[in-house]
Amino acid sequence: MDKQTFDRGLAIRKSVLGAEFVENAIKTADDFNRPLQELVTEYCWGAVWGREDLPKKTRSMLNLAMISALNRPHELKMHIAGALKNGVTRDEIREVFLQVAIYCGVPAAVDSFRSAREVFAQLDQQAG
Repeated sequence: MDKQTFDRGLAIRKSVLGAEFVENAIKTADDFNRPLQELVTEYCWGAVWGREDLPKKTRSMLNLAMISALNRPHELKMHIAGALKNGVTRDEIREVFLQVAIYCGVPAAVDSFRSAREVFAQLDQQAG
């Protein structure tokens, strides 16, 4: 493992998904899934998200589309919240999911809109 890339990934991962969530994922990792946590942190967050050729906002929008297309609601909810932190607006999230409806299918978009509404409601409740 490259410590510098891992550390950069850890910082980015915490800034997007929240420090508490990331620290808990790493703290509760066991011998079975610890290698996955390390791989995701180093390569996904450090090596790819750590590149400077795309802003975080763009990366978040891409992730929303891809995760929506893959129909992974747990990951999608985390990345919706992260996208908002990265400057993606609710209107832009809606537009991403409308694009998903056309290119990936209406069922994927329906589930994604449902997930977004749940995240928005939770965030609105925490804020108010």
